[in-house]
Amino acid sequence: MIRLHFTAADLCRITLAPAPDALSETALSLRLSLRLGRGREGRGREGRVRGDGRFHRLRPAAREWHRSPRADAGAGVLAELVTDDGFVPDFLLQPAARDFAGALESAASTPVDRLAVDLGIPQAAGRYGGLARPGPWARELAEGSAAASRALVEDTRRYFHDAVEPLWPRIRADALTDRALRSEMLLRGGVDALLTTLGTTWRWQAPTLHLPSASTYDVPLCGRGLLLVPSWFATGPMLMYRPEAATVLVYPLYDGAGARPAEGVGGRPDALAALLGRTRARVLALLRSPATTTALAERAGVSLAAASQHAGVLRGAGLVETVRTGTAVLHSLTPLGHSLLAGG
Repeated sequence: MIRLHFTAADLCRITLAPAPDALSETALSLRLSLRLGRGREGRGREGRVRGDGRFHRLRPAAREWHRSPRADAGAGVLAELVTDDGFVPDFLLQPAARDFAGALESAASTPVDRLAVDLGIPQAAGRYGGLARPGPWARELAEGSAAASRALVEDTRRYFHDAVEPLWPRIRADALTDRALRSEMLLRGGVDALLTTLGTTWRWQAPTLHLPSASTYDVPLCGRGLLLVPSWFATGPMLMYRPEAATVLVYPLYDGAGARPAEGVGGRPDALAALLGRTRARVLALLRSPATTTALAERAGVSLAAASQHAGVLRGAGLVETVRTGTAVLHSLTPLGHSLLAGG
């Protein structure tokens, strides 16, 4: 069990990443492929993969990706850093980078002393994480070899291009949907609602967030806050502690696939209605065709005040935009609202 300990200052500094981290998604896609392809950490019950000492549900789209030819793309030396035992070195997480190229450049520029710490080479007592069986190339990388660094850049770039980049538009769209849902939870119920609903097996017991893990350790956030980064390929939480900045928590993004459609939500799952509220989810679906507040109230069968309130909340979450036309206002879906209803 991982326990994240919040102070009042940390609760005021929880932020949502604007987009997934392309480099960490590349690493996590490889880890997932390794887990699905090997017996020790491979398939358990149908649609689940084992990791962190338990089975995690896989999104159907991830299973489809694993069955596609691109999941077999050669990862080269990257496979020496991302192993099926769950370890991913911190320098492969670059949440501040704007795109894959920038993230890879930042990773390649990691100072040698930081590389050694991230890889656990040499091994040191009391350090959590590290390569269990570092090979010659990994040791050269930890020692600052320029040739080893070039090999990492070339192999990682090639693997991303072959295995992940074709899926990237969908990953970004799904991450936008997840961000809208987290924003709505924060808007509706505050920090408690956000942290309570991050993961079905996670437990928020203020001021501590409990995350399932095969290891047990405590992480004080020390007033620097928490950056939440959604992941398409992650099957459980992944933590990056940064002494100089907010701790990074990578979490599996919301996936409502497989749930029954909710009446009036245009084919979206019941989970969407549970998160937004059934009436608000219906209002969102009705705005596929722009409407004034009066028309929206008639369509939804609610009062003018209720229609205006629902539209305002959806507008605050970035799902609806409102423009004034004379004495009336016209509500319509934003691209994010369309993405949420389409479900990727």
